[in-house]
Amino acid sequence: MTKQQQTGSQYYPGIRSGFTALAATAMLALFGGHALAEHAGLNGGDGSAIDPAIEPYINHNGLDGKLSIAGSDTMRPLISKLAAQFMSLHPKTQIAVEGTGSSAAIREFLLGLSYQRRGDKVQSRGTAGSNSVELLASSRQLTEGEQKGFEFNYGYRALEVPIAMDAVAIYVHKDNPVQRLTLAQVDGIFGKDHKRGQAAISNWSQAGLLDSSLAQQPIHLYGRDKRSGTREFFKHVALKDGDLRETVVEQPGSASEIIAVAQDPLAIGYAGAGFNISAVKQVPIASQPDQNALLPSVDTVTSGTYPLGRALYLYVKKNPNGKLDPVVAEFLSFVNSRQGQETVSRASFYPLNGDQIAKNLQDLGLLKGAMVGAPAKRQEMQFAEQVTR
Repeated sequence: MTKQQQTGSQYYPGIRSGFTALAATAMLALFGGHALAEHAGLNGGDGSAIDPAIEPYINHNGLDGKLSIAGSDTMRPLISKLAAQFMSLHPKTQIAVEGTGSSAAIREFLLGLSYQRRGDKVQSRGTAGSNSVELLASSRQLTEGEQKGFEFNYGYRALEVPIAMDAVAIYVHKDNPVQRLTLAQVDGIFGKDHKRGQAAISNWSQAGLLDSSLAQQPIHLYGRDKRSGTREFFKHVALKDGDLRETVVEQPGSASEIIAVAQDPLAIGYAGAGFNISAVKQVPIASQPDQNALLPSVDTVTSGTYPLGRALYLYVKKNPNGKLDPVVAEFLSFVNSRQGQETVSRASFYPLNGDQIAKNLQDLGLLKGAMVGAPAKRQEMQFAEQVTR
């Protein structure tokens, strides 16, 4: 922790002790139920936005086998819900979900390793999943170097399959009166290189709170650690591939970061939009100073108008000249079905449209009459390209 953050409590005596019960309650809210983070903070996550063109899932009974999925901490609640739904339809299947963070899990995926070999059973039906990671859940796209590393090991590129839309939100304490920020201001607050041309912003008056009691108080920065795909996405889009300040207090997971922001009235952080709780608030973000500032919602994210929207991916070991493992193929069919996308919505992420689902099934060779061929060249999501121009 930085000296700045150690001394922050002098402005609000006793504030941390007062949040002990709140932190416990928030952790229960985030990790309750199935011992997994419940995303309660997204607008439009009620299942009503499923494209009618998406076909329902047809259950092929008698499936038996194991599957290990490793990756994003942000995606873990979603993947765990999808896995639970799938296993309820196929009781003889076993799916293990490892939420180690996108960047950390990529190494497992590239090398074909799994924490299940060490007995770290994150989720399964009594026993571990398979001994190798068949699917990578990532909140960012693989880099070209990572794809080349995969190709070196396997002889083909990993197939990129978007399965949901999400957004990174900017969070502050619930009592912080900040009304909006631009991407340039976000870069000025979090970035070290200021590639958007904004001067460094170190206190709340520089962030626009001129008449607030916070005006001359320092801004306390929170973020994700280096294992996180959310961290890499945030650097790429918000900071234009600049570096983060050394004063960012990095947390191992999104839930712990949100709890830290909830306990610190001077805090600001970034995390998946679904980690919103009553003790924090999301700040509307504008791409440019003269544009409207927007919160993440089903409309702003799926239309690409929210500046920090993103796709969430499953990466698949699909040999262009071979067939998918039956459990892998059936699970991906479920994810890309109406029931699968309803699960996406119930998990408070944003479902895909019918065109993207059809493309996924075509690429996977799961669309009726589809030709199995080499994956199409990966492309950046349109909204990310617009933001980074």
